[in-house]
Amino acid sequence: MKKYLITGGAGFIGHHLANRLAAAGHHVRVIDDLSAGDESVLDSNILFTRGAVSDQPKLWTLLHDIDCVYHLAAKVSLPQSILYPRDYNDVNVGGTVCLMEAMRAVGVKRIVLVSSGTIYGDQKRQPVDESVVPQLLTPYAVSKFAAEHYMFTLAQHYGIETVALRVFNAFGPGQALPPAYPPVVPKMLREILHGGTVVVHGDGEQTRDYVYIDDVVDALIRAGERSHIDHQVINIGSGVETSVNQLIKHIETVSHLPAHTIYNRERSGGVSRLLADLDKARELLDYKPRVSLAAGLLRIIQIDKRFQTDLLQPGVLRQAA
Repeated sequence: MKKYLITGGAGFIGHHLANRLAAAGHHVRVIDDLSAGDESVLDSNILFTRGAVSDQPKLWTLLHDIDCVYHLAAKVSLPQSILYPRDYNDVNVGGTVCLMEAMRAVGVKRIVLVSSGTIYGDQKRQPVDESVVPQLLTPYAVSKFAAEHYMFTLAQHYGIETVALRVFNAFGPGQALPPAYPPVVPKMLREILHGGTVVVHGDGEQTRDYVYIDDVVDALIRAGERSHIDHQVINIGSGVETSVNQLIKHIETVSHLPAHTIYNRERSGGVSRLLADLDKARELLDYKPRVSLAAGLLRIIQIDKRFQTDLLQPGVLRQAA
C-alpha cells in the first residue's frame, strides 16, 4: 500500500484517479478548494481536506509520509484565462511553486504534474511530439508551461523526481458542465440528448484528440509508479484525430438521435488540428489507450444520469451496458 496526495482531487480527472487508487487499497488524501470540484464524488475511504494548493500549513500536514503527489489543482478554462490571467497565474503557477516548497520542507520525493496538450497550440506538423516548440496562444497555456518549468527547475535543486503528463482532450462521466465555456464533449451530449441545438464555431473541421478518462487514469498511475522517467514530459491522448463534425456524428450514432446543428462561421473554432504523438508514452509507460471515442460516449450515457433522457431508446442503454 502506498500513500498519495492529490491536489485538485475532487475535480473531473482528480476524483477518477483518487477513487481508482482507493479501490486498489492505497491511502489517498485529497486537497481541493471546491471551486470546480465536488467532494461527494469521492470514495468514503479518501481523506478529504478543503483548501487551496497555496495553503502551505495545510500542505505540510497532508504531505507527511506521502510517497507520491499528483498535482491537478488548476484553473482550466481557456477563454476565462484571457479575462482573468492574474488568477490563472496565481493558481496554476504560484500554486505549483507553493507545493514544491512544501514538498521540499516535508521531504516528499516524487510528483506527477497534469499538464495540457493545449501548450502546443497550432502546429503544422501532426501528430505533435514532446520535442515540438510550443505555441502558447492563451494565458492558460502559458501558465501550464510555466508550471512545468518551475517544477522541473525546483526539482533539480530539491532532489524531487518529476513527471509532467500533457493530457489532451479528456472526457468521461462526471465531467463538469459549467454555465460558461463547458467542455465540448459533455456540452454536445447535453444538447443532442435533450433535443437542443448544437452551435459549432467555424466550419467544424477543426480536430482534437479525445481521450477517455480511464485511459488517462491508467497513464497517471503508471507515471506515479515507474522508475527511470524523472524529468520527462509525456503526451497522453488517444492517438486518434477527430473533427467536431465527426464528434457530432459519433454522438448521433451511439444515441440514435439527430443533432440540430448550426454553424457560427464568424467565430473561430480554435486551433485547426491537434493530435498527440504517443510514441514516448508507449515507450516509458507502456501506455495503450483502450477506450475508443464511440465506446466512451456510450459509457457516459450509461453511467452519467445527466444524459439519460426520455428521448433515448431503451436499447441504447442496454448497448452501453
